Parts: sequence; C-alpha cells; structure tokens
Amino acid sequence: MCVECGHTFRSMTLLSETAAHPAAVERVPTTRRYLMCEPKYFTVEYVINPWMDPDQPVDTAKAVEQWTALKETYERLGHKVETIEPEPGLPDMVFSANSGTVVDGRVLGSRFRAPQRAAEADHFRRWFLDNGYRDVVMPERINEAEGDFAWTGEVLLAGTGFRTDPGAHAEAQETLGVPVVSLHLVDPRYYHLDVALFVLSEAHDGRRAEIAYYPAAFSEGTQRVLARLFPDAVICTEEDAACLGINAVSDGRNVVLPVEATRLAAVLTARGYEPVMVDISELRKSGGGPKCCTMELRG
Repeated sequence: MCVECGHTFRSMTLLSETAAHPAAVERVPTTRRYLMCEPKYFTVEYVINPWMDPDQPVDTAKAVEQWTALKETYERLGHKVETIEPEPGLPDMVFSANSGTVVDGRVLGSRFRAPQRAAEADHFRRWFLDNGYRDVVMPERINEAEGDFAWTGEVLLAGTGFRTDPGAHAEAQETLGVPVVSLHLVDPRYYHLDVALFVLSEAHDGRRAEIAYYPAAFSEGTQRVLARLFPDAVICTEEDAACLGINAVSDGRNVVLPVEATRLAAVLTARGYEPVMVDISELRKSGGGPKCCTMELRG
C-alpha cells in the first residue's frame, strides 16, 4: 500500500471516529505569550517563495487591519501579546515566527537564507536582550526559527529542504537542550515546516502531543516518521494547505485559522477543538498566515 493512499484511508477512518465521539477528549486551552510585529511597512517587492508576486497590488493599510484583528483575537482568547517595532525597508518583519525559537526561556535566534531578510535577525536579538532575556544564542547555520521549528512539549520537530540547513537541527538541540526530529520538506510551495504542519496540543500529564500535517509536503521517509510518532494526527489535504490553512496557531483548544480553511475547521471541530477564523488574505500575498505572524515566547 502506498504511503499517500494509506494516509487517505487513515484520514477517513479518523474523521468517522472523531465525528462519532467529538467529546472523547477534553481540550484544555493554556495561556500563551506571543511576539508580533505590525506590518507598517509591508509590501511585496521581491520574490523568495512561490506565493510572492511583486506585480500583484498590496494594500498595506488592509494588512495592518488584518494583523490588528489577529492580535486582538489572541488577546480576546486570554493570551499576552508583546510587540516589536517594525523597521523601514524590512517588509517581511511582520512574520515574527521566522526570527526566534524560545523554549524554557532559552532563545535561539535566526539566520535567514534570503539576503533581503537578513537584517531582521539582529532587530529581534536586540528585542530579546532589551526585554530581559540573557540566554540568547545567534546561530551559525541557516535557521529560520519557528518557520521550521515546532515544539511539541517533548521534541522539537525541525524542517529542512528549502530554508533551514540540516546542520541547524543539531545546533538547535545543543542550544535549546531538547531532542530534535528532522523532517524533510519536498514541495516548494510549502517551503517552511509551519505551512505544512502545526501542533494542536502539546504533550502534557502523560498525554501525547497531537499535530496536524499535510503528508504530500514531506518526503516518503518523513511521512513514515510522522505516522509512527503521531498515529492520531489530523491528516490535512491539498485544500487545507493551498490556503495556508495549516499555518495555524493552537492553544490546546482554540485554533486560529485562515477563514478559507473551512474543511480543516470542520475536522478540528469533530476532534473537540474550537476553530477561530481570521482573515489574513493580504499577508498571504507574501506567503504568510497566522503562525508566520506569531512567535511563541515559552518560559
């Protein structure tokens, strides 16, 4: 049986089971702390991923409006949102997830592959130092932070294939002191881990972490790894991925998703999660969704 067909069959089975027992697992939200950057200077003036088209008009005011609504959504859900001041000439600084990974108060900064974004890393480094973080390490290898790193509460899932160097995975393990599992991305549309996978609930009190992911974004070997580690994962479809629906943020119960991700929202509802839909369409013109705009500050 091929890997893709196996995932499809398992997805249908899971849908049936969760629809029959939507309250089988109690979903408990946990308060989070996020770092965000207003898209004051947002535009699309270069191409570093398949979503970007400088010839397509961009409405910066609308981007700010959508970002503000996302920030207010987090605050309404009880989360704390910190902000960093945007810098002229850095239109992608709004995608704060790409600029740092924080676990237990330890910070691993970023090192961008694209020269257009390189200066962002130092602005975030200074923010961490100015806000009381002392254990801050800047990487030697290309590392696009939470764009390619996802913390499950037990292990750090680490993407590679388009942006983050494989060697950065070992660097993350040494710096953050957590075990790392390498995952290989193969579809250039889903160039970061956070547009192909997200953590729905972290491991806690003996309960395993739960994730959602789009299998076709990963190599066959990585698909087998994910199926082994997360047998009860939510299996996403091309429909979910194509609207950047997998670029989502979960607090263990509430899942913030793009408004277009209606199929994924229905699956999550059947699992006992609460989808919270937001419009992030303007920022998607640069390949970003809710998660791209959101760095989690853990500890």
